[in-house]
Amino acid sequence: MNAIVALCHFCELHGPRTLFCTEVLHSPLPQGAGSGDISGQNEQAEEEEGGIQMSSRIRSHSPAEGASADSSSPGPKKSDMCEASGCRSLAGGHPGYVSHDKETSIKYVSHQHPNHPQLFSIVRQACVRSLSCEVCPGREGPIFFGDEQHGFVFSHTFFIKDSLARGFQRWYSIITIMMDRIYLINSWPFLLGKIRGIIDELQGKALKVFEAEQFGCPQRAQRMNTAFTPFLHQRNGNAARSLTSLTNDENLWACLHTSFAWLLKACGSRLTEKLLEGAPTEDTLVQMEKLADLKEESEGWDGSEEEEKLSSQPDVVEGQELSKSSPETSLMPDCNSWNVAHRRLSVFRSLRHMRQVLGASAFRMLAWHVLMGNQVIWKARDKDLVQSAFDVLRTMLPIGCVRIIPYSDQYEEAYRCNFLGLSPHVQIPPHILSSEFAVLVEVRAATRSSLYPTLFDDEQSLNKYEFVVTSGSPVAADRVGPTILNKIEAALTNQNLSVDVVDQCLVCLKEEWMNKVKVLFKFTKVDSRPKEDTQKLLSILGAAEEDNVKLLKFWMTGLSKTYKSHLMSTVRSPTSSESRN
Repeated sequence: MNAIVALCHFCELHGPRTLFCTEVLHSPLPQGAGSGDISGQNEQAEEEEGGIQMSSRIRSHSPAEGASADSSSPGPKKSDMCEASGCRSLAGGHPGYVSHDKETSIKYVSHQHPNHPQLFSIVRQACVRSLSCEVCPGREGPIFFGDEQHGFVFSHTFFIKDSLARGFQRWYSIITIMMDRIYLINSWPFLLGKIRGIIDELQGKALKVFEAEQFGCPQRAQRMNTAFTPFLHQRNGNAARSLTSLTNDENLWACLHTSFAWLLKACGSRLTEKLLEGAPTEDTLVQMEKLADLKEESEGWDGSEEEEKLSSQPDVVEGQELSKSSPETSLMPDCNSWNVAHRRLSVFRSLRHMRQVLGASAFRMLAWHVLMGNQVIWKARDKDLVQSAFDVLRTMLPIGCVRIIPYSDQYEEAYRCNFLGLSPHVQIPPHILSSEFAVLVEVRAATRSSLYPTLFDDEQSLNKYEFVVTSGSPVAADRVGPTILNKIEAALTNQNLSVDVVDQCLVCLKEEWMNKVKVLFKFTKVDSRPKEDTQKLLSILGAAEEDNVKLLKFWMTGLSKTYKSHLMSTVRSPTSSESRN
């Protein structure tokens, strides 16, 4: 994460001061930094927190890096520092701390002030604002502020007990600065919890020191017995104590470096950016709605109700399916690994693969019924084969139009599912077999060794099957059919297009026709236009043919509730406002 974490302190003599900061370096260290380890300080500490390992060592810094109080350094001058180190974390010759992230080759560098003059100015301004004007009620707690020019800041102010300070406490803040406002806001809960933990640890250590000092020499009674001293004289004689003195922890800055470095690493790893081009598709909206409905249902069911519901009816969910396992399958697992691997090959891998297996005319008939919303019935013993067929065929439809019962021991009506898998012994009603709104695919044992040319090495496993596609209303070869079907077939027959490219073509075609569905829904259902105007609209959309109209009406059932409610709200708003007037 490209950010800076800093600890700031409000000095009664010099005002807000930056005590300690940790920044991220993606490039090699500046010249002079890392030139060698200092004798007596070359030990390495293996730091591990939350599964992240970093190797830390103390490095030497050049004077231009802010370690000294030279006038060329971006840090404050020596005259602006407290004599008792209240405004200083590291000593004048201290090299600072460096942690190496072995996973990303990123370095986390800690010192009192940033090396770069521009960063020093940004941190300095954030420090002043966090301890002066940008504070929450009570002067202790988190707050967010900033702008595009100077960066955005998450600041958490807090008090540290000090028996020698005015009011027996001193004011500090931990700030996180970065230029990405959205990222910083989304990281608010994470930063608040982790920074609050660091603050609690500092306050706990300081409280122990404060109580020990008060027990040995109570300052409150001593101050009341002391003669009145002018405030300015008292301030000049009572310089701020260092934080290491207040907490009685000589390794405080090394611990803070570890915490700040881990905070930057963890906060940068928990969120990832994803590029979204345009508005979410209808499939995405429908999928989110289905997941939300399933979550609400699962929360409302207890164990007995869920078991009763699952045992009383076939498993069917719009846009997704749940397979019912038979008692034989659950009680007698297949122990033959060769048979398992062989059975997994008996599946359809893509629409192009299915078209090659079924043949062009049979596939066109099946695809036509799928696009029209008619019931597609597969009868086979191999459940994996039926499941793979449905997984392939459903890619031609919007998610909201898919209702699957993958395998059942009895026939289910078309209103419950448009994809139905049946075992071979199930009897289908005669009126369904003769209906023009259903298509049946029977998978039988092959009567000869090869039914179609073998184009792939693993297609031999499907040669043992014979696929018979029948319907009460077979699609004539010379019938034009819906426009999208012709485009799908053109993509499947184009051998220059890979399977992945064909999949993207399907996504684009579905989105194109879902946009036409949206226009038709708005025109007919919301605006209630006459049939003449609707026919003109269909001509403009290029969907005036009978099959295209049927397809649009079926796909209209797959529109998301979000889109429908949005249209209804936008239509009702002007009406309600006019009625009020």
